[in-house]
Amino acid sequence: MTANDWTVICDKPHDIRLIVADMDGTLLDGDSNIPDGFWPLLDELHAKGVEFVPASGRQLATLRSMFADRVDGAMSYIAENGNVVVADDNVIDVHGVSWDITRTLIDLVDAAVASGSHDIGLVVCGLNTAYIQRQDRPFVEECSKYYKALRIVDDLHEVLETEDETVLKLAIFDFGDAQGMAANLLGDVERTHQVVVSGAHWVDIMNPGTDKRQGVVALQRHLGVTPAQTAVFGDYLNDLQMLDAGEWSFAMANAHPDLKRAARYIAPANTEHGVLQVVRRLV
Repeated sequence: MTANDWTVICDKPHDIRLIVADMDGTLLDGDSNIPDGFWPLLDELHAKGVEFVPASGRQLATLRSMFADRVDGAMSYIAENGNVVVADDNVIDVHGVSWDITRTLIDLVDAAVASGSHDIGLVVCGLNTAYIQRQDRPFVEECSKYYKALRIVDDLHEVLETEDETVLKLAIFDFGDAQGMAANLLGDVERTHQVVVSGAHWVDIMNPGTDKRQGVVALQRHLGVTPAQTAVFGDYLNDLQMLDAGEWSFAMANAHPDLKRAARYIAPANTEHGVLQVVRRLV
């Protein structure tokens, strides 16, 4: 597919009922903030009966902290790359990985760090909180950006003894090249699980078939919205499947080349508030 300039679709009104946008590199600006102009636009969308949904690899607690104080009423979210779906502040869909793969990844990352082959750290992403054992400040600060509910433990194997915790996904942060690390280290894991490069330094390991697209479909079913009434925005590889869930699919100008090839339209870059520009014209 060859993506078109987004302005070609804005000459006539469209029946958009659902707008789903990735966060980092998409809705967020160059300083990783929600643009000030988003809040009055969100009010306009709600007044018109249009649902706006953040879809992110970020934790649900993190997404709620970014929106709850500025939003009057309930919100919907797709968190943890589709492993948690929330409609009107109620969880409607949860997916997780087994303790076996969790144990495998803990041991794999520990071995890679011990050998010095990779400068990486593992986040065990639980439904209640996220867990890490690496405690150096640069790693903790990176994790804190995306996981508001974060607990440091001496050994991640302790999480496996927590009977009331559901492990949603496993996230690896690489201070170098995440895509290269995944190719080098996670080949065996990829045979049984989905390995998604979600950023320049992040890789998520999830169950096969779990992705943001599944989250969008769950919301469409819950809200009674069709793909023809859905617009989606993304910039990186963890947004790729999600583009198929909406007929109005947008890759940001700063997006990964694979995303630009898959999207129907190219939106301005996140640093130019591209989501806001398109939504104002589209709805």
